[in-house]
Amino acid sequence: MIVLVLGRSLTSSSLYKTPPFTQIPIQFKPIFLLHPKFQSLTPIQPSSSSMATCVDSSTPPLSRKPNVSQPDDCSFNFAKFFQPTFSDRVSSIPISTNHEKASVLEDFEQVHDKVQNEVDDDANVRFDLWLKIQEEARLDLDQEPILSSYYFSSILSHKSFESALANQLSIHLSNLSLSSTTLFDIFKSVIDDDEDIINAMKFDIEAVKERDPACISYVHCLLNFKGFLAMQAHRVAHKLWLQGRKVLALLIQNRVSEVFAVDIHPGAKIGRGILLDHATGLVVGETAVIGNNVAILHNVTLGGTGKACGDRHPKIADGVLIGAGTCILGNVSIGDGAKIGAGSVVLKDVPPRTTAVGNPAKLIGGKDNPIMLDKIPSFTMDHTSYISDWSDYVI
Repeated sequence: MIVLVLGRSLTSSSLYKTPPFTQIPIQFKPIFLLHPKFQSLTPIQPSSSSMATCVDSSTPPLSRKPNVSQPDDCSFNFAKFFQPTFSDRVSSIPISTNHEKASVLEDFEQVHDKVQNEVDDDANVRFDLWLKIQEEARLDLDQEPILSSYYFSSILSHKSFESALANQLSIHLSNLSLSSTTLFDIFKSVIDDDEDIINAMKFDIEAVKERDPACISYVHCLLNFKGFLAMQAHRVAHKLWLQGRKVLALLIQNRVSEVFAVDIHPGAKIGRGILLDHATGLVVGETAVIGNNVAILHNVTLGGTGKACGDRHPKIADGVLIGAGTCILGNVSIGDGAKIGAGSVVLKDVPPRTTAVGNPAKLIGGKDNPIMLDKIPSFTMDHTSYISDWSDYVI
């Protein structure tokens, strides 16, 4: 048998006379599968290749010789993955502005400022969050090795949270005539150019993890929560809308509506720390404004009242909780820390820290002396505490 290698003929009798790793001009470099004990190594993204490489900063470099024993110590000394959670610091802080509670309000403001300062440390948050997501992905693979290819392409082959998120959005929203590669380039370029979008995305995934008991991990949210994904697609579409690229922004809105059943006009202004729980059937109009740390359940409409143009959609302040099946119609304001009960139809302004429920919605405690909430409803996610004051009906 004659083997032709780069223009030189070698006979089979001399093919293995030289060890495969001898430094000669022609050599055979075998491809080795990753040994199971190195599957927990940290993947990084080399600048010259699209594939991930596994290295362990705590051990010497791996030998290129397959027959040489490798170090067994593949342990990691991970730093603290994320900042302290929101729920254990602010969810139980009263937001009443009564004079007798002035000191409590000052404490709340101090805690709020502390949270903002800690989370706004962009480099640390981004680094810690991405490490946490990667570790969760490896733990998932320990339980379900059959998903190794999916987790590698979705998480472990990417070098940043932004890249993995852009990849998820592009795959979900692509179709036969709109390639995922084109969408990935659009999402990645918009996200990378706007630090505010990146920060908002971090706040959003933290909000889902902390406030939705169905969310078991950050990687679970990134891969499977359509409310979170729809929210991030809207952030990109809104940026394109502001840049005057309205055709592309509306295209993304339409694809999100078709794929996720979430219809948010790209002109709507939305803050950060948003939880879209379940999200199916959510409709948000063009001139709607949603503040920070708002929680919205499924089948909610923030719409207009007719064919009127101009500023015609609701304005939702910070910390508001909107229950499932709620319709808020017209240019009305929902005050800070207000709660809207499930199935309500709101046609008038709702004062801060009050609860409105019913069709048409009425304030719990009455218009003249409504009951004031002492906790931020979007953090507590309490949907039923008002029932005893609203009705004594028992099934």
